[in-house]
Amino acid sequence: MQLLIVDDSPAMRSFIRRVLDLCGLECGSCLEANDGQEALAVLQNNPVDLVLTDINMPRMDGEELLRRMASDASLYRIPVVIVSTDRTEARKEKMITLGARGYVSKPFTPERMRDALENILDHQGASPQGGSNGPQ
Repeated sequence: MQLLIVDDSPAMRSFIRRVLDLCGLECGSCLEANDGQEALAVLQNNPVDLVLTDINMPRMDGEELLRRMASDASLYRIPVVIVSTDRTEARKEKMITLGARGYVSKPFTPERMRDALENILDHQGASPQGGSNGPQ
């Protein structure tokens, strides 16, 4: 399974990688991007099974990234999980409406992240312990 972690904080990207390791989720590789604009460039050049993205980032935020992915025939099926400090129900609902498949509030436990990812991967037909059928 190949993941893309999108966050303007290098420390948070590193932390998410460590949490994924602690969760026992085998990632073939974790690609990284500083914001939505960089994420779109990465997505155009790399097959990705899942995107984990923050919302508040410079240049292009997570909300606009979701919109762009939803309107791109090659990207709209890639599941996206929001990882954000915004805990409001209104924000969560908006992101789900825009196409996010999950929402994890910061700070989070490894178990919370694992549960969110396993739920999405189970619905996608991928095994959380490695191996993926890719987007359906």
